[in-house]
Amino acid sequence: MNWFGFGFNGFGQIRANEKLTDGESAGDANVTYPISIDIVCRNLEEEPVQICQHNSNVDTQIRTSWSRRAALHSNRLPSRDCNSASLQPAQPETAVKGDGRLCLAGFGVGTPSQRGCGGCVEESRGCQDAHISEGYLALSFTDRVECWNSERNEKKPGWSMVIPDNTGPSLAFPLVPGGYIASNPPFYRPLSPQLLAVSLALGTEHAVLLTASGDIYTWGSGSHGQLGHGDLSPQEEPRAMEALMGMPMSTVAAGGWHSVCTSVWSTAGGDLYVWGWNESGQVGLPSRALRGEQQKSQDTGGASTCEDQEESNDEVFISIQAFPALVDVTKSCEVSKISCGSRHTAAVTSTGDLYTWGWGEYGQLGQGTVNSSDEPRQVEFFKDQGLRVVDVVCGPWNTFVSAIKEDPSLHPDTNILNPL
Repeated sequence: MNWFGFGFNGFGQIRANEKLTDGESAGDANVTYPISIDIVCRNLEEEPVQICQHNSNVDTQIRTSWSRRAALHSNRLPSRDCNSASLQPAQPETAVKGDGRLCLAGFGVGTPSQRGCGGCVEESRGCQDAHISEGYLALSFTDRVECWNSERNEKKPGWSMVIPDNTGPSLAFPLVPGGYIASNPPFYRPLSPQLLAVSLALGTEHAVLLTASGDIYTWGSGSHGQLGHGDLSPQEEPRAMEALMGMPMSTVAAGGWHSVCTSVWSTAGGDLYVWGWNESGQVGLPSRALRGEQQKSQDTGGASTCEDQEESNDEVFISIQAFPALVDVTKSCEVSKISCGSRHTAAVTSTGDLYTWGWGEYGQLGQGTVNSSDEPRQVEFFKDQGLRVVDVVCGPWNTFVSAIKEDPSLHPDTNILNPL
């Protein structure tokens, strides 16, 4: 399995430890095409060992914040990314206890002599999952959760809690028995056990929760329609999304001020529903602000035709989508994975293709440009390289993708894949 990255690289989150020189501008930090990431696990007492790119026995998951990237290495089956949660969480018995390790790249990380994922977090040994924000690093172990201040060189966690035995459904971090772990203090937030929560996605100012029965609850700020209740009111407590009741969902994701979910394949077949702020086209519906910017660019390069102007005038633009809307990513297949950045969205289809849309100023759409888009567009790079995308994780301003090589000699009716 190979990990690729594109988008904002101002702190070396993608090209780890490659800093801007005096002759480079901030624009040079943009990575507009997917590039392979050399994920190296470094230990203070060991030689650097590349453990994820060609080792099928090691699973590596990516966690992101605005200025950092974390690589979680372990000998276990893949779990969900921190911005996308699934109705079918990984089974606990697949994890090898005590083998997890987290490595960081980006702001504030040491500068090892060779390119790689940066510094190994010694305190992370044995962790099963992690959540990274600008201020804190939360580590989930089998028996406890620890929160470390990212800006201090602490000898012990600033906060920790013992995890009680879980008698309910399997939980995806940041969920813990009885509640969830937030990005900022107070870290532990209680949830009603009646919700039967199985996964949770945290946006900038809101939360999207998935229950064992496939229902969705949201709460937090609703100023941009990100709660999906049809208005802009905030919700202090989890409130069921009535518009989606009766349609079981399988995954949820939360961006800065927008939200996404997919339906269970056995019912509606992996359909994609979106709601919230659409200023940059991140919801995948026509955006007046985005089209206005594109029009200005066209006017600079040449006049548009009357036919183009009439077509634009007839189109209905959406700045805030307060109810969930069905978006067709592609008509030929369904959506299997989703993730949201601050103002962009990415989806993996059942055929292993990657589609992106929304804000693209730093190249986070992977289209080779810094243009934004309010329409899902396939990232052709992976198809051109004969790669099948299996996972996607959006940072606020960048995107990380894992892919495996398809064997071209296989019979077209088979679906066996070889790792890179």
